[in-house]
Amino acid sequence: MTDYFEIHARDGAARLGELRLSEPVRTPGLVDDVLEDAGSLWAADRAIPEGDDDVLTVLPHRGFPGGTDEAVQESFAVEYPDVEFPSAAVVSSESVGFHEIPGPNDPESGADAYIVSDARSAVGHGAALVEAVVAVREAIPADTALIFSGVATPRNVALLAYAGVDAFDASRAVIKGTQGKYLTSEGEYYLEDLEELPGPLSEETDIEAFDREDCVEHNVAALEAELSIVRQRIRDGRLRDYIEGQARHDQWLTAAMRELDDQWAYLEERTPILREAELDASTADAIRRVEIQRFADRVTTRYRNRFKNPLVLTPCSARKPYSESKSHGRFHDAIQWRAHQVSMTSPIGVVPQELETTYPAQHYDSVVTGRWSEDEKRFVASVLERYLERNEYPRIVAHVPDEGYRDIVERVEDSLDLDVTYTVAKGAHPTDEDSIAALSSELSGELKYSKREREHNTVRAIADYLLGDGAGDDLFPDIQTTSRYPKIQIRDDEETQLATMVPNYGTLSFTLEGAKQWVDSDAPVKRVEIDNFVPHGSVLAPGIVDADEDIRVGDEVVVEGPKAFGVGRAEMFGAEMVESTRGIGAEIRHVEER
Repeated sequence: MTDYFEIHARDGAARLGELRLSEPVRTPGLVDDVLEDAGSLWAADRAIPEGDDDVLTVLPHRGFPGGTDEAVQESFAVEYPDVEFPSAAVVSSESVGFHEIPGPNDPESGADAYIVSDARSAVGHGAALVEAVVAVREAIPADTALIFSGVATPRNVALLAYAGVDAFDASRAVIKGTQGKYLTSEGEYYLEDLEELPGPLSEETDIEAFDREDCVEHNVAALEAELSIVRQRIRDGRLRDYIEGQARHDQWLTAAMRELDDQWAYLEERTPILREAELDASTADAIRRVEIQRFADRVTTRYRNRFKNPLVLTPCSARKPYSESKSHGRFHDAIQWRAHQVSMTSPIGVVPQELETTYPAQHYDSVVTGRWSEDEKRFVASVLERYLERNEYPRIVAHVPDEGYRDIVERVEDSLDLDVTYTVAKGAHPTDEDSIAALSSELSGELKYSKREREHNTVRAIADYLLGDGAGDDLFPDIQTTSRYPKIQIRDDEETQLATMVPNYGTLSFTLEGAKQWVDSDAPVKRVEIDNFVPHGSVLAPGIVDADEDIRVGDEVVVEGPKAFGVGRAEMFGAEMVESTRGIGAEIRHVEER
């Protein structure tokens, strides 16, 4: 019997959870034994109906999913007379959008898991695979499991989990074993072509005695081992880092990863706005990551320069945040608050000084070779161009080295017909004495801006980034700041604390008074509507009545209901809060009873 599917952790579209069938299954994981124990039609290898009857019942539960053909229901009743209703259903990715898929708590036709009948046809085709996953994942309720049958191997299962598939069977690995194909996370080999067995079995196993039955056992074990790696990567919030290397072992998997990157709406909705894990930008595909593209988009559509000083473009630093590095310490000594500093970096793009702690600006690490690829130059140039089209400066100073940086600035200079002053001689380094002296001299006569102005602009810039264009001015028209940067506390004119800057992620944490001011302002509010109760600690999904669709995991949210007003952080994205019947929707920091 099945209980339900519960999600414990998320990493983008990938989820770590538990599918409680006859025995609990950790996901992403294998469900072969459980489905066989439950007597499923799927495990019995029955044919999947064609056309409109492509929703097939398989496991005992409450009712038949909408769109199930009557003949299928009758067949199920004959085959399993003691089983009343199914809890899992087989669906076709091509026609799932034509049926209304009920949630797991639907009293008549809810299902806890959905098995894609045509998944095998997508193997080897990146675009087809991504289309199948996205079509089904967006059609079925958020808190139901997505199962792919007949596709998983140690080489592809990480990418499938990253795309949003929760569970698999081992049939493909078993079949390949019976064919004498030895599977690893990098590829597959015919037994007769191997002089030794790749992996830990090499020294302990006599390859001459290793037969196809042994190969089947190995393949299943290798698949389970790869899934355990995937689960740990999800726990760490670093599955994408793993995927960028793993997908390289097969061209179609690399294509699938890139096709998935093009599914912006699907991935962005499911990607948190912050993580504890470092973002590993070690391949060219890192530029396509949601976190990178989102930062570039928000900087070029939401950020507004509030300083009247010149702009100084500087290179990034290995140390994060940049202001704590030795090189930026030297830049600061030359600039002395007489100009607005913006750092150029791959793969982030451009980072205004106010957002240097905002995720992922201080959470990434990239490969440093001193050479820029054309893709890097093109991306950073496009971001810088959009930034300068939106923000005006009395003049622009580029304190950057030759390699990569100057080429990028010159491209933008020509494109926008700008007049840029360069303070680093060709062949010199930005931290050389002559370079620092040239930068300082170029800014002579410029007035310094105050610490107060810097802190206020930082708070407003972060609000713009988190909430929307102009939110900083709408939310904080008159504020006072205390404490030392970056641990800034925001207060109103009456010394009431409204929010605190969170230096670890470069976000804002609101107090109750700050949340009330947020609701009363013209700034966009991320609101979670709850039922008639007062939450303490957590708001569970069943208690959520409605939520704004633009809420992302990690967002600051206002929680309101007939009996309560509170503020906290989102643990689900907005649509998931509304669709889900279990799990924590938001963590509450402050709440008051109405």
